[in-house]
Amino acid sequence: MTNKPLPMDPTKQGQDSNLTEEVLRDAGKSEHEIESTGKVDRVDEGTDALFGEKQRTANGPVHRLVWGEACLADFAPHPLSRSEKLHAVVADSVALVRRHAEDGTLYGADNKVSRGVQKELGKTGYWGMLIDPQYGGQGASIRSAMHLITQMSARGCPSTAGLASINWCIGAVDPLRTFGSEEQKARFLPGLAAGERPSGFGLTERGAGSDMTSIKTTAVLDGEDYVVNGEKLFISNAVYGHTIGLVCLIDDVPAVLIVELPQQETANFKVVPYGLHALIHIPNNGLLFQDFRVSASNRITAPGDNGLVIAFHGLGLGRVALCANAAGVLRRLLRSITPDGWGKYRQTYGQSIEKRELVKRRMARLAALIVGSDALVAWSSSRLDDGYRGELECIAAKVFGSEAQKEAAIELAMKTHGGRTFLHGHFIGDNLFDFLAPCIYEGEGEMLSMKFFASLLKEHGTNFMLPLGEAVKNLKKGLIAEGLSRLSRHGVAYAKWCLGRKLRRVSSEKVPGMDARLAGHVKFAQKMFAALPLELSLTMVKHQVKLADRQCRMSYLSQRAQDMVVMLVTAIYAHHIGDEVTIAAADILCQDLRRKLTGEQPSDAYFKACSKLADMVVDGQMQQLVDVPGTPILQQYK
Repeated sequence: MTNKPLPMDPTKQGQDSNLTEEVLRDAGKSEHEIESTGKVDRVDEGTDALFGEKQRTANGPVHRLVWGEACLADFAPHPLSRSEKLHAVVADSVALVRRHAEDGTLYGADNKVSRGVQKELGKTGYWGMLIDPQYGGQGASIRSAMHLITQMSARGCPSTAGLASINWCIGAVDPLRTFGSEEQKARFLPGLAAGERPSGFGLTERGAGSDMTSIKTTAVLDGEDYVVNGEKLFISNAVYGHTIGLVCLIDDVPAVLIVELPQQETANFKVVPYGLHALIHIPNNGLLFQDFRVSASNRITAPGDNGLVIAFHGLGLGRVALCANAAGVLRRLLRSITPDGWGKYRQTYGQSIEKRELVKRRMARLAALIVGSDALVAWSSSRLDDGYRGELECIAAKVFGSEAQKEAAIELAMKTHGGRTFLHGHFIGDNLFDFLAPCIYEGEGEMLSMKFFASLLKEHGTNFMLPLGEAVKNLKKGLIAEGLSRLSRHGVAYAKWCLGRKLRRVSSEKVPGMDARLAGHVKFAQKMFAALPLELSLTMVKHQVKLADRQCRMSYLSQRAQDMVVMLVTAIYAHHIGDEVTIAAADILCQDLRRKLTGEQPSDAYFKACSKLADMVVDGQMQQLVDVPGTPILQQYK
């Protein structure tokens, strides 16, 4: 990342309008919607400008694969670090949490991960994975940090894994390590690495969620302090004594203050509790500030002086972490069925249900979702380690991981466990809302898919659709000569582009030594990607300015593109892992995605492949389930 200033202050008006604003204005939207959406879009542009030209969204692997050319190496993961120190952090952290879980001491009286356990984890290096060693951290790669989240979720505690994700990604760690001054890093990061004051991020308010421009909390400079007034809502890890990255308005511009919350309620601050169905083991509260003073030296600034850029930067990392946590939860859900869990115990008509074809298909699908989630985490975190912004890559990981966890919990695991999931103490029933909540965290899935679509089309729209639209507007205004000139010039350029797309050959690049099943999926994905640009472009031509209101069409096309990405990434990942169970699971997932894309019906060979994969899982051949704890069987037979 560079410290290059933003090309503009994203909150100020009067600049040249961008594609988003032009489309909304031509669609007849209100000035409030145009201004608010434009602000967010400019913050997104400012976030992109933080990165070098080759690492921005338009030059990322997904964008280049769709609109230009990208080699298959762009979709391969980096290998995990072999560092003994990092391996020890993973092993020691998981063992500590596992021991407390078995002893019944993991959660405190409030049913949240206890502060005592959190402090113990500080000694293993858990909280400092992404913090530089000079500040007491491990200096690990993002790839390694995400691996720890998956292992903690699968073998330790998903909620404890979630706390790490909050602290590293959307809490105070990423803002400080990316935008903090050396003095701020030295002041705050050692305590965060030691787990002394775990952090969260205070953005959401009653009227400000996906619409970040609706923030009302203010901070007014008074001498050497800012005086904060306002209320935050749905803030994870927000308790007395913790650290919060607080988004507030300073001179009507969003800004970020690092706030060390008081140890108890004061006349100027209090934590506001409420009941949540989700996050049963993670504190999530409101924060009320009334003339609360924060040192001016705690303000973090980003290029362009807009705090929303800081929030945007951490979201990508947080989205990958959600998928990493989901990958661990999926392991626990499959482990609850087999090899010695409910699937073997539960019998119908004298036979264990793990031998029934329907249950085998569910187990195979679960195994496939595990491999797909692992693949997306490994790939997207590798691209972040390469310095890419990773906007499209991280969205694809988040949407897949959260939807996979929802499907696995409801359609695969709960239906297999049956009515016992509704008993108090059952792993699925007790955590059901936690399994569903990631569909909302870090951006609701379909909203994110529309963001994926908009970012994917933005450069193409700016290069072709915006100039053609200007030509049409000139003609409508009676500026015939200028309109015809623009229409001719840009129309010819667009026609040439369309012809080039039609003549574009399907990439013949292959991965040497790849299993034939996986190679077939790679070839299919390459064929689909070759046809995608023209499909996207003609959609823009068809709907023009009304595309902004075609949310269902945008979400549908976005999901198609994401499914192609998942297919390609999963096939390449499975090739690099190389064992038969991983390859077979990747094959099942890719077949599922192919049918979704084409409308084909499942074949008998597909169902046989599912049964074969399930048999390997039952036989204990799936390495991803090693050391994943089982779940107690409630209301056992007498």
